[in-house]
Amino acid sequence: MRLYHVSDRADIDVFEPRIPPTPSPAGSYPVVWAVDEPRLVNYLVPRECPRVTFYASSTTTASDRLRFFGSGQLHPVVAIEAGWLQRAIDTALWVYEVPSHSFACIDQSAGYFVSRVSVGSISRRLVANPPLALASAGAELRVLPSLHALAAEVAASSLAFSCIRMRNASS
Repeated sequence: MRLYHVSDRADIDVFEPRIPPTPSPAGSYPVVWAVDEPRLVNYLVPRECPRVTFYASSTTTASDRLRFFGSGQLHPVVAIEAGWLQRAIDTALWVYEVPSHSFACIDQSAGYFVSRVSVGSISRRLVANPPLALASAGAELRVLPSLHALAAEVAASSLAFSCIRMRNASS
């Protein structure tokens, strides 16, 4: 299994455990966060960018597949607000691969993993154009005026999803 940490910083040699800034499934103890390869696309936007991400799973109903994906491909979707689009285009990101041995999965659907110990990186690569990287990874970037309605619709659906940094979403 390959795990990743995405940052706008190019100079991280060791990831140190930190207490999550908001309540999380990791609890209130210091951890290093990582994400698995299928959910890496959820993080190819600026760190503070609010987003609703979703994909069809084995339990997704046919009606939800049609409603959220139409008759096209069932690819992951990353939805952001229009006010964040230019920052998503302009923000270079660094994708660090981290060794998986000290990590435990805390949310299979979201692909979240945590480690309670410091972790060095295996490799680092620059993502100079995150929207292009999303498309290259087979994900769809949807740009909306606001995310709140979509977040509520996705949460009430049979889709697998994550709503990330929604505290930064417009009202």
